[in-house]
Amino acid sequence: MPGLTVGPDMTASLAALAASVPLQAGILASPTGQLLVALVAVAVVIVLGKFVLKLAWRLVTIGIVVVAALYLLSTAGLI
Repeated sequence: MPGLTVGPDMTASLAALAASVPLQAGILASPTGQLLVALVAVAVVIVLGKFVLKLAWRLVTIGIVVVAALYLLSTAGLI
């Protein structure tokens, strides 16, 4: 393709363009739309955090049971 040149900072300009296009139109054009997007993002973080914390509580509970069993066995002189 003759006449096509690629500048060294072309990716930066493409990234800036990609970031600015959604901000110019659509739901992010008004403060109310921005608030809605922020609230949805917070809700997603809370829902994902709920699942992560559920897994964390299970791991902590299993750890407590294992350590308590090892402690009881060691105090009884079996280990």
